Amino acid sequence: MESLRLNPAIVLALYAHPDDADVAAGGLLATWVKQGSVVHLAVLCDGSKGAHHSVENVAVLSSRRKEELEQAASFLGLASAVNLGYVDGELTNSSEVRSELVRLIRQLRPEVVVAPDPTATFFGGVYVNHRDHRETGWAVLDACAPAAAMPLYYPEVGKAHQVSTLLLSGSLEPDVVADVTGAIEEKIQAVLAHSSQLEGDNSIIREVVLDRASQAGAMVGLVYGEAFRRVDLAG
Repeated sequence: MESLRLNPAIVLALYAHPDDADVAAGGLLATWVKQGSVVHLAVLCDGSKGAHHSVENVAVLSSRRKEELEQAASFLGLASAVNLGYVDGELTNSSEVRSELVRLIRQLRPEVVVAPDPTATFFGGVYVNHRDHRETGWAVLDACAPAAAMPLYYPEVGKAHQVSTLLLSGSLEPDVVADVTGAIEEKIQAVLAHSSQLEGDNSIIREVVLDRASQAGAMVGLVYGEAFRRVDLAG
């Protein structure tokens, strides 16, 4: 385990649901923004099923979650945040999805892509990683290696681009920890923006965020951190 040392000019975060990036990597994204990076976020799913209770109109929930995404993105200082609109629970690592991700990568030309680790399925015998997270992760891996970098893959969506580094969050095999101490408040604000997903007192949620960040940071002697599995694609 080591501290992450990267100062990319352009970053693209790719996650399944509107709150995923903030929970998994909001501190790092905000840290990079403060350091001058241009950071983009694309969310694949529409958030229409992200409720533990029945709702009369899923379109209302989806609309609310898009608003929460925009608010959270403003707290982190992101250059853009888009929702690709795939229906919750129906996302697959299809050629259509990969083509859309390759288009984004070739358009934005990020040095670093941040995404969920699709190999992580079972957590501590009490949680199964959401299918949308796994499908997103696999699609991102396939879009970055090799599709976006190879001109004969999806030639209609732009000029080939090689992503230099993948950072995979929620991994069972993390090997780097990013220092997010200077952006922990921005991360908390972004997480709290997703009020449709939260149950309980905001002060309790704040403590949960701080506790998890403290545990990650302690692995490399930081006050607050976020852990990732790093893959260097550029050789």
